[in-house]
Amino acid sequence: MKLYFAPRTRATRARWLLEELGVPYELVKLDLARQENTAPAYLSVNPLGEVPVLVDGDVTLLGALAICLHLADLFPEKGLAPRMASAERGLYYQWMAFAEVSLEPVVMEFHGHARLPEERKAAARSNDDLAKLGTRLATLLDVIDEGLGGREFLVGHAFTAADVLMASILHLAHTLTLLDGHPRLVEYVKSHTRRPAVRTAVSG
Repeated sequence: MKLYFAPRTRATRARWLLEELGVPYELVKLDLARQENTAPAYLSVNPLGEVPVLVDGDVTLLGALAICLHLADLFPEKGLAPRMASAERGLYYQWMAFAEVSLEPVVMEFHGHARLPEERKAAARSNDDLAKLGTRLATLLDVIDEGLGGREFLVGHAFTAADVLMASILHLAHTLTLLDGHPRLVEYVKSHTRRPAVRTAVSG
């Protein structure tokens, strides 16, 4: 297996899961500052020029969600996905999709706004827009908080690929101070980002 990777991108989620699985893989690092992701050789792998991409034999997968779903099912003995047809399988799908499809876009809106120069922030979004975005985020965080119910894991009593995706995105939210008022989510993030596999995944 070959993972195309760049630090501080969504590719970290796929690398984290590979490290949790403990299976051999080749890491191909791309320097985004040098625009290596727009080189013809890479565009032949992913025409969008984005990371991550996983090449597994004849299968090429784009995006962290697809890659994590594939990897967790590829090695069922590792226990990073609930068994097929189990009562927990539906919830697992729900939280995987919720993290990437519902939560991440809102967090990334705040991330983009935070990176703007101060003089551009006021023009970029009205206070009204930010307030609506904040309300949406608060609702999403409440749903996650309630879903966890004080437990350590999203699904059942074990760490799964759903926790990889959710903890990764909530970690970004935490760095943006978006988890104020949600101490259980802060603890959830801290607990999972202390895992040994994370240290390797973020090592560059």
